[in-house]
Amino acid sequence: MGIILWIIFGALVGWIASKVMNTDAQQGVVMNIAVGIIGAILGGWIMSLLGQGGVNGFNLYSFLVALLGAVVLIWIVKAVRR
Repeated sequence: MGIILWIIFGALVGWIASKVMNTDAQQGVVMNIAVGIIGAILGGWIMSLLGQGGVNGFNLYSFLVALLGAVVLIWIVKAVRR
């Protein structure tokens, strides 16, 4: 994916993950993009540990993998902050 698609994909995934984890009021646009992109990388790594593919384009499977990674990332950050 190109850099523009990574930013759009990251923003969408980060925003949905922040809604799921109830942290949307604490995150801005830049944080949503960062959470989405890092979540996509983390989700791909988690899926590779399970023997599956990671993020490989702009499709539903990649979206769900990135969302999984973003939710795990937000959960880890919330656990560390406590």
